[in-house]
Amino acid sequence: MQRRFITAEPARHPIRRTLVQAEAKAKRGDDQDLKLFVLSFTAFFVCFYTMIA
Repeated sequence: MQRRFITAEPARHPIRRTLVQAEAKAKRGDDQDLKLFVLSFTAFFVCFYTMIA
């Protein structure tokens, strides 16, 4: 079953037409994953190293 999406402005619901459209936030940079990986790797390395020492 396929659904049709109505994208025409006049076909929208009247209440939804009165709402203000939210602006898309500017993407700062996707380095959050990298920072989390480095933090996790460092924490694992420190824990592992303290068990060996």
